[in-house]
Amino acid sequence: MIIHRRQAAVFGLQKPGDDDSWHLAVEELRLLLDNLDIDVLDVFSQRRVRPDATTFIGSGKAEEIGLAALEMGATLLVCVDDLGPGQRVELQKLMKLEVWDWPLVIMKIFDSRAHTAEAKLQVELARARYELPQLRGFGAQMSRTGGGIGTRGPGETEFEKHRRKLERRVKEIQRKLDEVRKRRESQRKRRRRVGLFTVALVGYTNSGKTTLLQRLSHDAGLVGQDRLFATLDPSVRRVRLPLGETVLVSDTVGFIRRLPPGLVAAFRATLEEVAGADLLLVVLDVSDERLNDTLETVESTLEAIEAASVPVVIALNKVDKAETSSVERHLMRLRGRGDQVVPLSAKEGWGQDELLRLLERVLFPEREGEGGTCSEA
Repeated sequence: MIIHRRQAAVFGLQKPGDDDSWHLAVEELRLLLDNLDIDVLDVFSQRRVRPDATTFIGSGKAEEIGLAALEMGATLLVCVDDLGPGQRVELQKLMKLEVWDWPLVIMKIFDSRAHTAEAKLQVELARARYELPQLRGFGAQMSRTGGGIGTRGPGETEFEKHRRKLERRVKEIQRKLDEVRKRRESQRKRRRRVGLFTVALVGYTNSGKTTLLQRLSHDAGLVGQDRLFATLDPSVRRVRLPLGETVLVSDTVGFIRRLPPGLVAAFRATLEEVAGADLLLVVLDVSDERLNDTLETVESTLEAIEAASVPVVIALNKVDKAETSSVERHLMRLRGRGDQVVPLSAKEGWGQDELLRLLERVLFPEREGEGGTCSEA
């Protein structure tokens, strides 16, 4: 099948003295867009201390970037930053092209990965919460078709209809997701009553969480995919520890820098599986040059979803792709700050026995021993 990739240009605000953060954000955006089959033709930056309230980068710069993007054949402009209500509308008028921002890109990826009814509802809720404030800008534009200040022209009427419809849909989705949350909480209570421990796999998106769960559970039906946010729904499997005890291990949505608050709120039912776990198994890609930054993102996200107090074991994954000296350096740093860490390769199957023994020691400190097998749920 031939995939027709879209052509885009990237733009944003580059604050003086903030070059490293700018380049990191651009590279991460390139990766996100690649997952949507979008090529980045060029990157434009505007150096200024603070954004313009109306057009973010200034009207003159917006027109300049829009013209350059059109000339190179781009059909889309993507902002590295978050655009405020109304700014995207103004930029689209000035640039003569469709404009996305960082939160919208992530939501579009989530939308493309949502396959179950629950995931689709959560993505729809996030999109609705994103669109409601953006509608203010559209509303101002629509009112110009006939509705001035203090009047209710045809444009304003259509805007109000759409806004009220969206608000009703938000309430309806929230009600359905509240039912999901209650059902999940009941399941967690039942597990606690029977003494069944739960381990939540967490980590940066594409760190190898699903592949690791497949290894630990021996479930050939679980296939890790080399793409961002491949997992949106929690996959739960039974894993047998060396001494025969069984625990439940769940794979949840991956984290990313600047995960939009609307998505965190919308995926509350899914992320509560993390906060309600007995242990967090944080999966890190040791071959990632920005490992320290990704760990910081994981930890700040755990704090945001009120899971920072849950005990943690770190799986330093993808050692098969990293230099030995790099692995040892990261091991020394993590253990130096008191973390319990196991180096492994989920892809090659290295280190999983050591990881299982560590999970056993943490969850069942009163027991000792080695050996054992894993089983499918």
